[in-house]
Amino acid sequence: MNKIPFRKTRGKVNVQERLRVLNKKQRHAVLASVADGQPYTSLVAFALTPDMQGALFATPRKTAKYRNILGNRHVSLMIDSRSNSTKGYMKSEAVTILGTAAPVRKGRNRDELAALIIKKHPQLSGFIHASTTALIFISFEKVIHAGQFQTVTVWELQDA
Repeated sequence: MNKIPFRKTRGKVNVQERLRVLNKKQRHAVLASVADGQPYTSLVAFALTPDMQGALFATPRKTAKYRNILGNRHVSLMIDSRSNSTKGYMKSEAVTILGTAAPVRKGRNRDELAALIIKKHPQLSGFIHASTTALIFISFEKVIHAGQFQTVTVWELQDA
């Protein structure tokens, strides 16, 4: 087993490629929103857009996360590959996506985005199409990749 590093190092991974891999392998992510000035986290089923610059999830409109997004659009989404064992420290990776979230209005764009998340999560089709469900789109501003415990690569989307 590799030694756990004590210092953060600058990474050089292709963040978009790592996002593609995590999007294929992982079904859930942790969403962080803001509630009364405090962080609020939720587990969500997600899908990334093909250009790796946006994420989608669905939520009932009567949830704290939905109210939080309406009150403060700034969110983060963490997708990771952790295992629940000590052997996973050096092999795990995580991306933290910082961006703005907003409900997607009805129309052709919503239908196309809904199809994207349904392709990844077909069992959620009825839920996603329910009138009580909001489809949320997160537009990426910055993506931070951490791998090998403390190797960090930052992708600012204006660089794309």
